Amino acid sequence: MRADRPATGARFTVWNTMNTNLSTISSAEWQVRKDLAACYRLCALKQWDDLIYTHISATVPDEPGHFLLNPFGYRFDEVCASNLVKIDAQGRVVGDSPYQVNVSGFAIHGAVHAARPDAMCVMHLHNTNAVAIGIQAGGLLPLSQHALRFYEQIAYHDYEGLALTPTEQSRLIAKLGQLPAMLLRNHGSLVCGRSIAEAYVLMDTLDKACAIQLKAHAGSGRLNMPSHDICRKTRDQLLGDGSPEGLLEWPALLRQLDAVDSGYQH
Repeated sequence: MRADRPATGARFTVWNTMNTNLSTISSAEWQVRKDLAACYRLCALKQWDDLIYTHISATVPDEPGHFLLNPFGYRFDEVCASNLVKIDAQGRVVGDSPYQVNVSGFAIHGAVHAARPDAMCVMHLHNTNAVAIGIQAGGLLPLSQHALRFYEQIAYHDYEGLALTPTEQSRLIAKLGQLPAMLLRNHGSLVCGRSIAEAYVLMDTLDKACAIQLKAHAGSGRLNMPSHDICRKTRDQLLGDGSPEGLLEWPALLRQLDAVDSGYQH
């Protein structure tokens, strides 16, 4: 067993970078904190962050209605396990924390978590490639193998301005349904993962699919698009038995991150 991973069921005290007691938390929550902090920093390495904006949320193990979110005012590359903020479904801070959260920014996440119990992790980004494809009327086209992962598996939500009202929340949730991904027109991207690893891998696949489409459209030649039957066949092959994605990729991604930036673990 790794020295930095406590025994299953153990409870211990964590101190954040301001030397403030975060209270005794479970080893399961600490593991989620480390994985979520790693996800933030991996996104920063990909340059998917947007100054101090956008969020990645995760449910807290064995605490229904509680979530972890980045502290408002911090860059993605500054997020670590100890400075993630525990909040409730309304975005209110749970417990004693010196950090604040962007309550309005959690509006999308809170709505998705409430409607999708399977969404352990919700990522909403303003990644450039996804924004650009969301602007295009046709959205994501089945031009690449990466895009075929989302064939008939991606939703779209039209832009309605900055503030997410309760009625817009309802419309967004209705369009998302049980799908794993959404492009918010003129705004950004959204993915739901049954684990943090799955959410990250889905976003990575979506971002690459969008980037490939943008490059394909930049050329002057006629684009080749697989048939509907091939698109569905390939999507089903990529989905496999339906097990959560990212199980193999996540340890490799953590090794990559540890080689350049292990600060997320603290």
